[in-house]
Amino acid sequence: MADFNLTSSDLSTFILMGIPGLEVAHIWISIPFSMLYVISLLGNSMVLFVVGKEQTLHKPMYLLLCMLALTDIAMSTSVIPMTLCIFWFNLKGITVGGCLTQMFFLHMVSIMQSAVLVTMAFDRYVAICNPLRYATILTNLRIVKLGLVGLIRAVLLILPLPLLLSRQPFCANHIIPHTYCEHIAVVKMSCGDTTVNRTYSLVTAFVVTGLDLTLVALSYSLIIRAVLRISSKKALNTCTAHICVIMTSFTLFFFSTLTHRFGKHITVQVHIILANLLFLIPPILNPIIYGVKTKELHDKLVKYTCRR
Repeated sequence: MADFNLTSSDLSTFILMGIPGLEVAHIWISIPFSMLYVISLLGNSMVLFVVGKEQTLHKPMYLLLCMLALTDIAMSTSVIPMTLCIFWFNLKGITVGGCLTQMFFLHMVSIMQSAVLVTMAFDRYVAICNPLRYATILTNLRIVKLGLVGLIRAVLLILPLPLLLSRQPFCANHIIPHTYCEHIAVVKMSCGDTTVNRTYSLVTAFVVTGLDLTLVALSYSLIIRAVLRISSKKALNTCTAHICVIMTSFTLFFFSTLTHRFGKHITVQVHIILANLLFLIPPILNPIIYGVKTKELHDKLVKYTCRR
């Protein structure tokens, strides 16, 4: 207790509490968390390895899949290792700069992943609606450029969050009842006026997500119209993996965001566990979904897995 009081009095340090009220169970909660994290790393690393090794997979669709795998790895790694340090070693201290950096990266990667999902929807639209022009419209270089645009968009949209918070005065109590530096959790510790911070984060989250979902919905409405014209279910089957990934990612995002902001009757323990699962479940499911639904990738994964 003495160490805790000493640390919390340091104005340059925040204290991440983990899951308040479940401190005794931290070591047990860490078991499924660590197992899920390792599985997500192995799955996404395997996708990156196979696509990198196989020349036949050096196509726009698989480059996008590699981008998705990288965002999955970055998203879970920005949160879970620190969470496990809290659970295993009781390392709860984090500098203000470190806290704002973590917050920037995890929110930036989330928006980057959303951009990748939109680009994947556009890829499927071109492949089905303009198959003869696919090779000229979506080259590997163009996919890389679209990825860079998505990265720049994410950085520019999220950078104001830590910059605005860095100017805020923080109260003497630097205790964050969470496993990581989530934006709203840090905002709640400020003693100043946080109206701009709250408004900007909420508008950014819903405008970006709403815009991206609209673009995805538009792409698939055009895809469905094209499929109905040619009466080919096989063409639509090529989109099932992407649809499953979108439903998983956006459903969990909206559920976690809405319960965190408006779920007053949901306990803080449930909020925190749900927030952590948001960084674990999609990175596990995405390589499984694409590994099962995409035959070419599935065959290559089986080849390398069986060989080893």
